[in-house]
Amino acid sequence: MNTPFIEEIKSDIPPHLLFKELQSFPYSFFLDSAIGRETQGRFSFLGCEPFLVFKSKRDSVSLEWNDGRKKLLRSNPFFVLKELFQRFTIFRGRGQEYGIPFIAGGVGYFGYDMKDFIERLPDISRDDLSIPDCGIGFYDTVLVFDHLKEKSYLAGVEFKDIRTDAKNKLRAALSSKISNTAREYFAETGGGLRSNFTKAGYMKTVEEAKEYIKKGDIYQVNLSQRFEADLKSEPYEIYLRLRDASPAMFASYLNFKDVIIISSSPERFLMKTGSYIETRPIKGTSPRSSDPLTDELNEISLKESYKDRAEHIMIVDLERNDLGRICEYGSVKPTEFIILERYSTVFHLVSTVSGRLKEGISPVDCLMAAFPGGSITGAPKVRSMEVIEALEPVKRSLYTGAIGYISFDGNMDTSIVIRTMVIKGKKLYFQVGGGIVFDSDPEREYYETLDKAKGIMSALGIEKVPIEKVPGAF
Repeated sequence: MNTPFIEEIKSDIPPHLLFKELQSFPYSFFLDSAIGRETQGRFSFLGCEPFLVFKSKRDSVSLEWNDGRKKLLRSNPFFVLKELFQRFTIFRGRGQEYGIPFIAGGVGYFGYDMKDFIERLPDISRDDLSIPDCGIGFYDTVLVFDHLKEKSYLAGVEFKDIRTDAKNKLRAALSSKISNTAREYFAETGGGLRSNFTKAGYMKTVEEAKEYIKKGDIYQVNLSQRFEADLKSEPYEIYLRLRDASPAMFASYLNFKDVIIISSSPERFLMKTGSYIETRPIKGTSPRSSDPLTDELNEISLKESYKDRAEHIMIVDLERNDLGRICEYGSVKPTEFIILERYSTVFHLVSTVSGRLKEGISPVDCLMAAFPGGSITGAPKVRSMEVIEALEPVKRSLYTGAIGYISFDGNMDTSIVIRTMVIKGKKLYFQVGGGIVFDSDPEREYYETLDKAKGIMSALGIEKVPIEKVPGAF
């Protein structure tokens, strides 16, 4: 068993400015608690130079080592990842001494289409982005920022026969002269947004989703539309603007070579600490307003909405069933139930469902039991995913998958991929959706997606409702 090291460091530079020194390195990452809250937003993590990069596309898996070795194989990517994490293990007690949940391990994303290795589902929509379904970097050293205690650490582990320069690069970033002065970031994307749905097309698809509900196939389904824009700003400047416009507990920036991911997700998917596990579904949204009275009325309306409450209860029940597969009997329960949280552009209804894991359950086992999150599929989950595949014209790619870390000591924390931009080449993409139920109003559902897009639109300097459409839009 490998014993990690933890070294307290002195740094007066906030992590989001410090990461500017690292963001250009391939496979650099920033897991950023842009809203500091004691439980959900306590830590931020920075890293670069992984000793191993895992990628998968369908059942094609590639392993690229930092010493030049490469391996290609065909397998279930979840199984390969589970074997890799079993190979690299560290002693858990060291992190517990400092209260640090992540010392070294895997950081990256699981795209929505990883679902096909969990359930047998149809393959109808187009994969027009062709991004790897999964990308995970394995890191032996990270920078840790504890926002609650206002302390910073250099943490990691030294594995036999593995050498990286990550520690030196992180130390160099810490010693760099970085301005701590706030500055203005100006949007330069231009050209507005283009959607893969017209307004009429989205509303028609909502009606089609309601037909599945009327027939009794499903109770609810998450339906989304995807926007794209031309990229004319530096990606990290876009991230900093998004961070200001729509701060969130699970913000992140991944420079993963094939793709750059900019996320400001408010929703935890799965968090595992020892034998404890929790998920924190969001279901129920209302827009914020600059007018205090309107803002208060929107909050009250969401709290008292029968539709949103009923929809939320269904998802909590679904999440309890998912965790029940891997938890000890009787241990799964809601520890927070339908509470209201305020964000810069929306109100959300949130619950926390937790449980005690059975003996021997690994983080990858947890992902396979609950992926993708029920709050962004629908109920029942499998049939809802079939409906999504039938109604949405393109693959979701990263959207509604998961981003986060799996520590070599068995801890894990992941977010749902919402409020997230994907940059590939000179194009920027993001997706927004909402839960459709029997009494959904199609026009209201369309505008709810735009409410959820406001933070990203603000970061891109776009104020008006998008009216352009991509060729072939529904």
